Amino acid sequence: MDGDEVVRYIAQLAFSGAEEFFEKYKGGEERDQVIGHFGLGFYSAYMVADLVEIDTLSYKEGAEAAHWSCDGSSEYELRAGIRKERGTDILLHISKESEEYLDASRLKEMLAHYCAFLPIPIFLNGEQINEKAPLWIKSPADCTEQEYLDFYQALYPFEEEPLFWIHLNVDYPFHLKGILYFPHVRPDFDFNKSTVKLFCNRVFVSDNCKDLLPDYLIALRGAIDSPDIPLNVSRSVLQVDRTVRQVAGHISKKVSDRLTSLLKTERERYLKAWPDLELIVKLGAIQDEKFYERVKECLLWKNLAGEWTTVEEYLERHRDTYSGKVFYTGDESEPPHFLELYRTAGIEVLYTHPRLDTHLISFLERHLTAVKFQRVDGDIPDTMLDLSRERALLDAEGRSEAYRIASEMKALLGVDGVEIEAKSLASETLPALILFDEGQRRLRDFLAMSDRGRGERPPIKAKETLVLNTNSPLVLAIHRLIATNHSLASDLLRQLYDLSLLAQREMKAEALETFIPRNFKLLEELAATAI
Repeated sequence: MDGDEVVRYIAQLAFSGAEEFFEKYKGGEERDQVIGHFGLGFYSAYMVADLVEIDTLSYKEGAEAAHWSCDGSSEYELRAGIRKERGTDILLHISKESEEYLDASRLKEMLAHYCAFLPIPIFLNGEQINEKAPLWIKSPADCTEQEYLDFYQALYPFEEEPLFWIHLNVDYPFHLKGILYFPHVRPDFDFNKSTVKLFCNRVFVSDNCKDLLPDYLIALRGAIDSPDIPLNVSRSVLQVDRTVRQVAGHISKKVSDRLTSLLKTERERYLKAWPDLELIVKLGAIQDEKFYERVKECLLWKNLAGEWTTVEEYLERHRDTYSGKVFYTGDESEPPHFLELYRTAGIEVLYTHPRLDTHLISFLERHLTAVKFQRVDGDIPDTMLDLSRERALLDAEGRSEAYRIASEMKALLGVDGVEIEAKSLASETLPALILFDEGQRRLRDFLAMSDRGRGERPPIKAKETLVLNTNSPLVLAIHRLIATNHSLASDLLRQLYDLSLLAQREMKAEALETFIPRNFKLLEELAATAI
């Protein structure tokens, strides 16, 4: 700069030439963009310095060197400089309170964080800080797998290798370059914080891109570089506008395209990565209709046989048997004890995610024609019954034997809100199970997740139906005991009810206060009869 330019761009805090300065760069090429150029944010130097000096010599022919100095007040000194070659030296006299910034390791850390990819070389004590160019400026066809992995390690040192990645390169209707990685999603991942780094013409802006990425893509990592993304004055926060929404939409489409392509061309790799992808795919389907339409074929569930399937494939396989109904259970690690009944009956059951699928199932029921999801403890299909052994014999009052057993057992149990049904199950090994109203169960689970253990509202009790197996020797024995030992029959039936709750992980902690003493009592009675 010459002396006039120093006065215009440095000496005047609110210089009237600002508009002229920005007009000069408007519509220029990437190398001519404003961000990253000398002059912007210059006065932040006084955050650490008591005095700032500038020695500068303009490129203009015949220009004279200029020296400017200021202590941060409205007064400054401008005199002839001593530079002999074109360029600018800036000397900061660091204040006592900011001497930590004189430490070489502290400076190197800051420069590596903010200036690692600047196109102009930056040196500290003779060492160039920004030796490597960012990988996103290269064409995807020119990048090797190892380069992608090395770049990931440069962005996130000591992190586990990513699953795969997407290389972004857009010229219209906005300019955008970058690389997004799919990481392994750890249990302690903070979904309230984005870990994608935002750059503007290779100048680091922020490591929080929450407004640039849809919520369901927050788990992604990597770097995005765009000169078209509007920033606030500090350049650290996005100003959400039409361009930002377009960028978010484009990223969402690229992600969905990558997922569908991976499933079709590298299915085994996709299945191996599914535990980490499941959150992104299912959450995205719920939150974004367009994303759902693109990835609905990527929504997978495992069945009891360990095979992966989509809901559409499931429905097609069983359209002639239990058409329109999808049977499911909870987490694979905690299967209910009566699943063998479904296997024996040849009914396909899907394992579901305990949290995500509570929302997704209701979503799919609204989007798929005449489809109903049925939890395995929500109803008993007819194929699990042995109708040849059904106790349908009527008594003098016109009641079936099964109805009479259910009525007498309900009076014996005496638990409010619990219905009892007597059914002829195909297996004799299962004496009883409890069915829960599907809609109430979902509402209960949904509210429980919303509260997240805060106890903000009393839990909703789903309607319970205790199904007694009329082919079970234990059930028949309890029923006969009603006439001869009512007290023992009552204890045994209550024990059967509690054991069914316990087996289905539905027993409340407070119920143990009576459950355990009753166990001891029944064991004593059993031991006494054996002596």
